[in-house]
Amino acid sequence: MHIDAATQLLLDARLSRVALDWRRLAVGDAATAYAVQDAQLHRLGPVGGWKVGSKGDGSTPACAPLPLAGILPSGVQLTGPQWRMRGLEVELALRVGRDYDPGDRLPDEVELRSVFDAILPAIEVVETRLGQQPCGNPWAAMADLLCHGALVTGQPQALPDTLALATTVASLHIDGQQKAHTTGGNPADLWPMLAWLARHCSLRGQPWRAGQIITTGSCTGLEHARAGLLVEAALAQVGPVSLSFAN
Repeated sequence: MHIDAATQLLLDARLSRVALDWRRLAVGDAATAYAVQDAQLHRLGPVGGWKVGSKGDGSTPACAPLPLAGILPSGVQLTGPQWRMRGLEVELALRVGRDYDPGDRLPDEVELRSVFDAILPAIEVVETRLGQQPCGNPWAAMADLLCHGALVTGQPQALPDTLALATTVASLHIDGQQKAHTTGGNPADLWPMLAWLARHCSLRGQPWRAGQIITTGSCTGLEHARAGLLVEAALAQVGPVSLSFAN
């Protein structure tokens, strides 16, 4: 499928709020999926950040640019018919403190630490423009910004001396009921994954810019909320973050 055609199908689904049958999105590899991501962001507005995830098994991570308009402050109420899944993932995010372009190399942890100026607790709201779930084509899901709906962030905090996903403690409550409490729930190795993303973005012609938010994958797995309920999450020693969906 031509990149322009795939892009238009996803944008039409986003605008109409009518799910697109994933079988119509004939995206067959990562390069095409990433090209479709980029083409959508040309229409959706500037890149406000990136999401990256890794299975922690040595396989290549996956990523997607995040529209700036969808990066929202803690306490936001999300309204409208586009919030169908209302999926929730508690994540550790980092803020880019300066423009950064490593070129075709993998930076180490020391260098990366000099790039970020804060960590933040975050809730990624998971939504898809694709219907007929489950999606049987991972490249179609990648083209759909890896099912990104919004990123809600709490207050920024200084980077601690030690920062690893293996020791990150995360919790999620919906309507006051605990839905998840994990330690090391994200299997990714944080700094190598961020190094991969920095290089990937550079080679993709989109190096990191100051103020962008990098979110690093779910610490709690995927949970869902009904409309009208308060969603509260926290990362130990980082802070809380919350949102709600309007009825």
